[in-house]
Amino acid sequence: MSTATITSKGQITIPADVRERLGLQAGDRIEFVQIGPNEFSFIPATRSIKELCGLLKVATKGGASQ
Repeated sequence: MSTATITSKGQITIPADVRERLGLQAGDRIEFVQIGPNEFSFIPATRSIKELCGLLKVATKGGASQ
């Protein structure tokens, strides 16, 4: 089990073994999810550019969407 210490500024360093298992790198974002009273989980909040394909509609001539 890995542990981290909170700094006076509220920051933590995620232990290297946890970062490796989650595939996290510098600059990646994480999301904190409450899973119970006083209990949180965190997950990587990064997405591959391929996952974003199809999220936006293509604009049509005249600005009206079909």
